[in-house]
Amino acid sequence: MGIVIKSIETEEEIRGKAYVHWKAWQEAYPGMIRQDYLEKMTPEKCEEIAFQWKDGILIAMDGRRVVGFAGYGHREGYPPETGEVFAMYVLSDYYGKGVGRSLMNAALDQLKDYPEICLWTLKENKRAVRFYLKCGFAHDGREKINEVIEAAEIRMVLKRQNGCRDQVC
Repeated sequence: MGIVIKSIETEEEIRGKAYVHWKAWQEAYPGMIRQDYLEKMTPEKCEEIAFQWKDGILIAMDGRRVVGFAGYGHREGYPPETGEVFAMYVLSDYYGKGVGRSLMNAALDQLKDYPEICLWTLKENKRAVRFYLKCGFAHDGREKINEVIEAAEIRMVLKRQNGCRDQVC
């Protein structure tokens, strides 16, 4: 059947997205963020977040199982020409299988009216940084310390060439 990228719709999909959120944090972030914060990111907390934040979410489905998700939109305070990928998480069992690329392409398609797309990622998350570079993003030199998780983040930006609205990774 393969992976299907779609908007989140059902309660089962929302719960699946919550599981991916929790599991991806447990798989990717040990040693990169405060351990006590990671421990507070429980499945229940992720489910609470998932039910509150359903807009601008795409999920990757393998059959009836959610295996990844992306969040996208426009952040208040950003210039009107700048969209953002807020979140990108894939279960580690699906690394290297094109799920992240499919999610990113779908998110960029949703953001097609923005000539500039940005995202923030943990500076220490080398896997994510390599992935975003492959998708055409570049570090724009902006960095910040996320005091909540006590980790450095970098901003990466994709500028669509010559007004091209369909550039994908």
